[in-house]
Amino acid sequence: MNPKKVRREQVRTLEDLPNIGKAMAADLRLIGIHAPEQLIEREAFEMYRALCEKTGQRQDPCVIDVFLSVVSFMRGGEALPWWAFTPERKRAKAE
Repeated sequence: MNPKKVRREQVRTLEDLPNIGKAMAADLRLIGIHAPEQLIEREAFEMYRALCEKTGQRQDPCVIDVFLSVVSFMRGGEALPWWAFTPERKRAKAE
């Protein structure tokens, strides 16, 4: 969903989350995430590794940005576009 349209109090399904559409929701379900609340305790880079393993192929690194965005949102952060998390991913990868 477009981050500008997300209302925290209305988040019930994965598709209600910022930056999550049908395809990304399917990817989340593939790695065992079926409800938004499950993201609170998850780590974006581990989720990415799990998705790559499940699909048998390397996913676009921007998927990490999306995962960072929804984990942050579910931990109380602002609903931001996924690309706002690109610098965080790049910093983490450089370390």
